[in-house]
Amino acid sequence: MSRSLGCLGALLVASVNSLLPYALSFAAGAMSYVACKELIPEAHARTKEESHWAIFGIMAGFTLMMVLDVAPG
Repeated sequence: MSRSLGCLGALLVASVNSLLPYALSFAAGAMSYVACKELIPEAHARTKEESHWAIFGIMAGFTLMMVLDVAPG
């Protein structure tokens, strides 16, 4: 079901280029939801030392993505 829906969405976006910004926004929102709903609580469930490294990794990754987004101009 999800593969079929993904293929349909890809074909729709490929045929109508004006939908691309909205499709990318949806994909970014879906990834943010997965990170907040699944990854962060799982990181907190681990031991305190592992939790600190996991949260540090999440923050470092977010910071790197922001720098790469802003730095090129």
